[in-house]
Amino acid sequence: MGECTHDCSTCSEACASKSPESFLEAPNELSNIKKVIAVVSGKGGVGKSLVTSLLAVSMQRKGLKTGILDADITGPSIPKMFGIKEKATGNETGIFPVQSKLGTDVMSVNLLLENETDPVVWRGPVIAGTVTQFWKEVIWSDEDFLFIDMPPGTGDVPLTVFQSIPVDGIIIVTSPQELVSMIVEKAVKMADLMHIPVLGIVENMSYFECPNCKEKHKIYGESHIDEIAAKYNIDTVSKIPMNSKLAGACDKGMIELFEGDWLDNLTDKIQ
Repeated sequence: MGECTHDCSTCSEACASKSPESFLEAPNELSNIKKVIAVVSGKGGVGKSLVTSLLAVSMQRKGLKTGILDADITGPSIPKMFGIKEKATGNETGIFPVQSKLGTDVMSVNLLLENETDPVVWRGPVIAGTVTQFWKEVIWSDEDFLFIDMPPGTGDVPLTVFQSIPVDGIIIVTSPQELVSMIVEKAVKMADLMHIPVLGIVENMSYFECPNCKEKHKIYGESHIDEIAAKYNIDTVSKIPMNSKLAGACDKGMIELFEGDWLDNLTDKIQ
């Protein structure tokens, strides 16, 4: 490899000096996507898929067309939450996402498997390549917002998404434990490294509100999310309580019927 002149046209594909934009992939030629929002978490089990679904449904209720690219290839849960049982189909022009009952377009590996409980036992490069296929080969037609439900962490798939897809911003999902707060900072720093703005932070399982006295109980202890948001100049923080009706809606595939205004400040911001 010759010496890099910082002119990407003169250096090899392996040159580390290439800008992230040079790796961007074009979507399917029939796709029309206005904004791409990635929903990330530093660790698993904090409710990232729940937040992705709530955001898509909330924006749909505002009269906007939404889609969800389920990039959590080994742990897909979006089709289950929307009650989608149909399989994805396609033709020579591309793959068609499956539409939910109320109109959200969804693409997930579970829509391609024979049985939704079949495990995906693939190595990292194959998983990352599948996510890129969901961007390049799926026909995302007339999407005002495409939300990407990311796997946890800062590994192969998040890096592939940030380098291959023109992400307009990310939303970080966390829970109240102090340990998780440390992980949030990793996600914030990765976003900064990739030059992608953090649009907001959502703290799931933030509290439990007693149905009788309406007092809020901090089951996981005091939250530190406002301190982290202030530290990194993130001005939008949303908090979702522990809510049995919300959990039931997910289990029954009825997330589109949820009731709650916990994310209104965030959807107002990104609209």
